[in-house]
Amino acid sequence: MYYERIYADKIKSLSTFFPVIILTGARQSGKTTLLQRLFPEYTYVSLDLPSLAEKAEQNPDEFFRDNQPPLIIDEVQYAPGLFRHIKRLVDKDRHSMGRYVLTGSQKFSLMREVSDSLAGRSVILELENLSSREILSKPFLEPAVNNSLQLIMVRGQFPELWRDQNLPSSAYYSSYLATYLERGVRQILNVANLRDFERFIRVLAPRSGQLLNKSEVARDTGVSVKAVNDWIGVLEASNQIVLLEPWFKNISKRIVKSPKLYFCDSGLLSYLLGVGIKMADSPFKGQIWETLVFSEIRKINRTSENPSTIWFYRDTPSREIDFVLERGGTLTFLECKWKEHPLKKDGEIISEIHKELMDNSLAYKPGSHYVICQTENSYSISPDIKAVGLKDLPGILS
Repeated sequence: MYYERIYADKIKSLSTFFPVIILTGARQSGKTTLLQRLFPEYTYVSLDLPSLAEKAEQNPDEFFRDNQPPLIIDEVQYAPGLFRHIKRLVDKDRHSMGRYVLTGSQKFSLMREVSDSLAGRSVILELENLSSREILSKPFLEPAVNNSLQLIMVRGQFPELWRDQNLPSSAYYSSYLATYLERGVRQILNVANLRDFERFIRVLAPRSGQLLNKSEVARDTGVSVKAVNDWIGVLEASNQIVLLEPWFKNISKRIVKSPKLYFCDSGLLSYLLGVGIKMADSPFKGQIWETLVFSEIRKINRTSENPSTIWFYRDTPSREIDFVLERGGTLTFLECKWKEHPLKKDGEIISEIHKELMDNSLAYKPGSHYVICQTENSYSISPDIKAVGLKDLPGILS
């Protein structure tokens, strides 16, 4: 079963404006399948095969003689020497667009190579896993599923888990984690003991949706703070986690305060936390829900013609708003609650902070404010706050 990707139109459109398209994303996020459907006439070659990657790196002229454009090169990070040769080929015919489509699961190394060789000649895009809209566009294996959101939360959004709904998610994530450690981590970082790195990932899992305290993580993992810094970078580079920065009235303060950490996929997070479909009593259900909501916000934002900047808010008294959307000088507040019918008290902090910010005569205009919950039908919980469901997010971010 194939799920149509909302991001497809943006990729296709940008291929008419740039000679090189670079698509990043976590392993198994669906990059290859999407590109082969979008560009069926392109030659496809994968550098996941070590012998081919070595040939591309050591003898790029022969590689490009054998593989003429238009060309898709999968997992291009395994042959970084190709980038300068692609630059030379592009510059021979600078106005021929969409000739090369490159993919990679390690975005930081790709960006470094692009800045060195393909600046002005390429556009970098990032594909995340399926969105809830994409998943819900197809029928569930069991039509009588009582809570589709709960199933999406704990099963996750990797396409393979929805292509074959009989595939046990625990087996999938166990295999995914092992493959990621062996292929992804070893490629980026020389980790002496992969068991230490796996323990580090599991230490991070209960912290999804929370402020990142690297000293605590180092203590609980049994490694140095420097190692934690390096390993956080590995997880970011391979699209496993995202760090969300805080919003402050004073812009300079935004870069010195602690970020919040989120796993990119709620299913991988649920697996690491040992949370199954019967999650009613789990102490982590709120964090898993917030992780899913943030992933939905990012996916919608990527396809928006007028995207928002996403922050979180936290002040000295430790009052917090999960997400602040900033666009055109307007602030929109989003709070996540894993409940079906939030009450007025669930939006009290939003109301307080909204009033204080406006009383300070800031240059920001108040936007609409929301509590994201399980409700099927949106409703007002106060004059300036609405309770909405996940399906309402596209309208909020449009």
